[in-house]
Amino acid sequence: MRDIRTILACITFMLLMFGVVMVYSASAIYATQIYGDGMYFLKRHVMILIVGLIASLMVLAVDIEIIRKYSKHILAITFILLVAVLVPGIGRSAGGAKRWLDIGFFNVQPSEIAKLAFLVYLADFVSAKETRIDHFLRGFLPPLVVLGVFMGLIVMEPDLGTTIAIGVLGLLILYISGANSKYLIASILASLPLVYYLMFNKPYRRKRMLAFLNPWKDEQGIGFQIVQSFLALGSGGLFGVGLGESKQKLLFLPAAHTDFIFSIIGEELGFIGAFSLLCLFFALIWMGAMAAFRVNDLFRKTLIFGIVFMIAFEVIVNIGVVSGILPTKGLPLPFVSYGGTSLVIHMVAIALLLNATRESGI
Repeated sequence: MRDIRTILACITFMLLMFGVVMVYSASAIYATQIYGDGMYFLKRHVMILIVGLIASLMVLAVDIEIIRKYSKHILAITFILLVAVLVPGIGRSAGGAKRWLDIGFFNVQPSEIAKLAFLVYLADFVSAKETRIDHFLRGFLPPLVVLGVFMGLIVMEPDLGTTIAIGVLGLLILYISGANSKYLIASILASLPLVYYLMFNKPYRRKRMLAFLNPWKDEQGIGFQIVQSFLALGSGGLFGVGLGESKQKLLFLPAAHTDFIFSIIGEELGFIGAFSLLCLFFALIWMGAMAAFRVNDLFRKTLIFGIVFMIAFEVIVNIGVVSGILPTKGLPLPFVSYGGTSLVIHMVAIALLLNATRESGI
């Protein structure tokens, strides 16, 4: 187990350092144009890394059983933060969404915290209700209600991408924990009309779906971002145009240093660089899954699986979006994209994973 933990820590470090390099490469021109400082995003990214490192060390220093003991308290605090975002004068708005709390140099996004807080709560609930998880009222309904409340608050921001992500994660954890398949299927079927409504009730969401189906139809409008992403990925070839030599980051590709950073990676480092990054993610997910299988305690096993699923889901969605396989959703690439709360939460998630495997005795 010690070898697995060492490998996980090394892979995470490699991903974070790769992210530092690519955030600077993808953002320097834009930062110069907007802020007059090509290192603006790099400096903020490094500051956020330091915050994430401090938070991770704090999580590693705390006994995992204490975290488990206060899982409901963590969930309650997260609930308060999600409500606070929606309160006028408290939540910070940007791009038509109210998703952030301004704490000075750093904007906190409670919906990112909610994913990890819910995983900790669900792992505790599942381990406590191990023999009753297939019972509807006592085992399945309580976490489903909590999940529904969290999803409802997040979708009000609005943030449909994170809402779907936390819903998928919740149902996956319940499934592997032994929840009755009939309840899971019924929940999914019951939610489909609402998901359909949420996807198509807003004009910009309908346009995103149309852009996903045929981005070239409006390549200067709603399809602009995905078309520019295609151009970036297609320009990279096998070995790329060279680090720092991207053309699409010259204010052509929106969100080049955040959600679409993989497009710049594909352009500058080519197929070899992009594939190498995917191999790192695969190794992280694989080693995380191995750690989960080797842990005997149900709380720790469920928590590790939840973290692995969270990272895997976000990687798949992000790569799917930038390559045109999935509709555009605002999910950053874990450990690599520029981003405040997301980066910190993913670092804390790995710290939780390492903490959960520290005293496994294997």
